[in-house]
Order: sequence, then C-alpha cells, then structure tokens
Amino acid sequence: MRRVSYMAALTLVLAFPLMALGQQQQQSQLVARTTDEVTSARLDELRAAGFEALYNLDYEGARRRFKEIVRLFPQHPAGPQFLAATLWTQTLNESRRLQSSLYSSESFYNKTEDAVDPRTVEQFRELTREAVLLARARLKANPRDTEALYFLGATEGLKAAFGAAVQRSFMSALRDGSSSVDRHREVLKLDPGYRDAELTIGLYDYVAGTLPLPIKLLASIGGVRGSKKRGLLTLERVAKEGRFARDDARSLLIVLYKREKRYADALAISRELGAKYPRNYLYRLETADALMSLSGIERQAGNATAAASAEREALATYETLLQDRTVREVAARSLDLIHFRYGDALFMAGRFDEAAKEFLAAASVNGGEPTLATLSRLRAAQSLDLVGKRNEALIHYRSVLQRPDVEHAHEEAKRGLREPYKIRNEKSTSE
Repeated sequence: MRRVSYMAALTLVLAFPLMALGQQQQQSQLVARTTDEVTSARLDELRAAGFEALYNLDYEGARRRFKEIVRLFPQHPAGPQFLAATLWTQTLNESRRLQSSLYSSESFYNKTEDAVDPRTVEQFRELTREAVLLARARLKANPRDTEALYFLGATEGLKAAFGAAVQRSFMSALRDGSSSVDRHREVLKLDPGYRDAELTIGLYDYVAGTLPLPIKLLASIGGVRGSKKRGLLTLERVAKEGRFARDDARSLLIVLYKREKRYADALAISRELGAKYPRNYLYRLETADALMSLSGIERQAGNATAAASAEREALATYETLLQDRTVREVAARSLDLIHFRYGDALFMAGRFDEAAKEFLAAASVNGGEPTLATLSRLRAAQSLDLVGKRNEALIHYRSVLQRPDVEHAHEEAKRGLREPYKIRNEKSTSE
C-alpha cells in the first residue's frame, strides 16, 4: 500500500467530487428577486442539465448549458462559476487525478514535470475572477444576500480545489479554503437551514483534523482547527439532507470512508452513484477498488469465501469496463487508467503475469497520460520480475529511466536493474 501524506490527502479530498463547491445552491431563491417564475424555471432547467452532463463526464454538454446561463443571466455569478467547475473537473480527469486511489504519495504532489497548460490556468482564473466580481457586486447592493455570499464562498472553495489538486499550491489552497468556510458560516448565520453550505465546512473540518500533530499545533495558532469526526458527520448530514449538494457530499464520502478504512460504506455509495450516472466510469473504478480492499480485510480475518467473492466481483468490474462501449465513447483516452487499476488489482491478487499485461496495455494507450505511462512500465517490470521473466523486466526498467520521473519511479527502476523486485511488507499510513 502506498503511504498517504497529509498534502496528498488534502488533494484527494478536494479533487475527487466532480463538482463539489460548484453545484449546490438554493435554486428557488437564486433569481426570485429579479426575474419571474418562468425565467427562474429556465435557469433551474439549465443548471440541472448542465450538472447531469458534468457528472456523466460530458464536458461540452455541460459547457453548452452553462454558457447559456451566462448569456441569460449576465449579472449572476452562477454561469462563470459553473464554467470554472467544468474546466477544473475536465483538467483533473485528463490528468487522471479524479480517481482517488491512483496517486497517493507525497512525491507525486511535489513533482513538476506535469505542469498544467498556462492557458487552462489563465482561463480558470478569469472565470473565477468574474464570478467573484459578480458576487461582490450583489453583496455591495445587499450585504445580507445569502445567495451572493454563498457563491463568493463557493468560488473561493473552487479556487482552493484547483490550487491543491491541479497546481499543487497547498498553502494558497488552505487560505482560499479557510476563506470559503468563513463565507459559508456567514451564510448559515443568515439562513441556518442552508444545508448545502455545510459541505465546505465539513470538508475543511475533516482536512484540518487530519493534520499531523506538529502541523496541527502550528495551524491552531493561525486559527485553523478541525475534527475528523465532526467533519464526517457534517458531510453525512449534507448527503442526506442537502438540496443540491447531496451527490457532491456522497462523492467526498467515498474518498474519506476509504481513508478511514470504512470500505463497505464507500462501496455502497460508489455503487449508488455508478448506477445513477452510468456514463461515469470513475464510480465503477471506485467500486472495484473498494471491493479489493474489502477482499484483503476478509482474507486477513480468515474469511476466505467472502474474500474470494469480493475479489471476483472487483476483477469482473474491470473486465466489464474495458468491454463497455459507452466507456470507450466517453473516455477512450482514459482506458490507460482502467488498465492500470485492473493491473493493480491483479497484482494484489497475486496474478502477476496477468497484471504485467494490463500495466503494459495501460502504457500503450494512444493519447494516454504520460506520467501514468511511466508508472505502468515500472509496475509491469516489477510484475515480470515476480514471475521470473527477468530479461523482459530489465527492458521495462530501462524504459522508465527514459521518461520523466514520478513517484520515485527512477529510484525504483534503478533498484530493479540492480536486483529482481521482491514484495516488501510496507505498513500503510493514512494520517
């Protein structure tokens, strides 16, 4: 198991949900002050269609609806904020960071080889800048405008998510996240029933509660305090009682439950969302990952039958994904991620020869993500070593050294060239 650092956890928590901090809003209040019911219904319709598309990874479909919101409601922050959320989500997916189990070591988040396109960063900044200006204009006219205050906080939260998950600017992300929480606490003071505003608060509470003790002490001096338990309870409340943020909260809980080793709870949610959004292969990947984790727990407990059942279902999920025509239409370039996670599962199951084939398939996907290709070649080499195919393993170790370094891949490849890979007993750390 890979060691999960605090910064990695922060990024994963912020990165996974498809539109957390962007979708939720009290829609009936959104335009009631300035438009008639027909216009309000039109905005409701566009918002619902846009986020349905976004959850199903249809970025162009989502953008089309959100641009229509900008056209029809040019003075409202919803349009630019939703467009920024779409850009963020697509960027994460293309870099494979929407899949919570893939990258989890601190080395990944510190590296710089996969810098984001400056045009993407500038476009995101422009959209969030516009949303902030529009929200502040409404607040200037009415300081008690809860909708404007909510969107101001939501935009700051989105900036925090982008900074941590895409740019890996963690201190800046913490500042924006703190500001977002402050705004949404103000919203709750004005409207205690505004349940969706609690999503940011619960998320920040959990993240602050996971800080290592030395950092937690320093952070407390600056007023940063949190509680994992309280954060989880808050997010669970939003998942049950939220108006538009329920699926955002559920998506977050998949990641957090896994960090808390509550794999059965994570599995239940990923299955629900996978059924609700069938074009979103990421939820099915999360389902398979949770099943493999449950299989390991059952095996350690001596429940061989339950372990084998969970493992079979997990592996069958990967096979189904690779054969799914819809997945190929929606995410042809993301087949590298599916092959990689399948290889990981086969590796965990001790089927190393099959794992090597999946890792090599991941590395060969046309248009695949470069850093994932590096990891795939490394894992293929290690798998080949474990089945005694040393000469083939050496070829792939050497190929890793010709590619950009990621997650200490060069160090591992050099070790593999010196001696055959052996499975080491490494204690997983999740705090």
